[in-house]
Amino acid sequence: MSLAERIERLYSQQTTNYGPEFSEAFAELKRGLNTGAIRSAEPDGGSASGWRVNTWVKMGILLGFRIGRVEKMPVAGAMPFFDKNTYPLKTIGAEGGVRVVPGGSSVRDGVYLGKGVVCMPPMYVNVGAYVDEGTMIDSHALVGSCAQIGKRVHLSAASQIGGVLEPVGALPVIIEDDVLIGGNCGIYEGTVVKQRAVIGAGTILTGSTPVYDLVRGEVYRKNEQCPLVIPEEAVVVPGSRAVSSGQGKEWNISIYTPVIVKYRDSKTDTSIRLEDLLR
Repeated sequence: MSLAERIERLYSQQTTNYGPEFSEAFAELKRGLNTGAIRSAEPDGGSASGWRVNTWVKMGILLGFRIGRVEKMPVAGAMPFFDKNTYPLKTIGAEGGVRVVPGGSSVRDGVYLGKGVVCMPPMYVNVGAYVDEGTMIDSHALVGSCAQIGKRVHLSAASQIGGVLEPVGALPVIIEDDVLIGGNCGIYEGTVVKQRAVIGAGTILTGSTPVYDLVRGEVYRKNEQCPLVIPEEAVVVPGSRAVSSGQGKEWNISIYTPVIVKYRDSKTDTSIRLEDLLR
């Protein structure tokens, strides 16, 4: 029986008696998550979003919470913390080429960090996340459960990449290669940001947020077949649109909406280029 089949079978069992088969399957899953061999979502050229969710992987992560016991976690410092013993801090060695700068960051076990990832304090990466090579996670940034972050991404200070662990069939947030997420951005509810897009500071993207493309004359929305997808090389900034009816119109109220104002060009590349010396 494959690991996926074992996890699906164990996940469906309604029991509180967790024998060795539970811990063995979960340990195998977590090893795969840590090395990047197993992912909660993967590229899929046949889907509308370009990605597919691996439901069984999310089942396995939830299984880890089910079988874990709350324990005091061994951590340096005056204030201890308490969590499920199935999810301690990730062990990171210098040989992996990952930089975790001193100052209070946390990376949970069951996370993949590629070579050259830089973690600026304080930041947090939750279980099931995949962070590919050369990405920088800046101060006060969050990478949520099962989020997929591509190569050479910059998650600027206080940016929030939401996690989608439940429902198990829902696609997590996807940030593809060479994307810049500006400071204080929030990307939630399975939004897919395609390659080389730029999300300007303070932009919020959710499943219920329509995005207005001033260049192509399109409006992008989530639907039953596809999550919200931000096109490749789009430059998205916060905007507003007038309420067109009722009391809102009488009061001249506008509501928030993200707007694509241009597509990436050489001028954009120059203004957002990361300083290689930082790496």
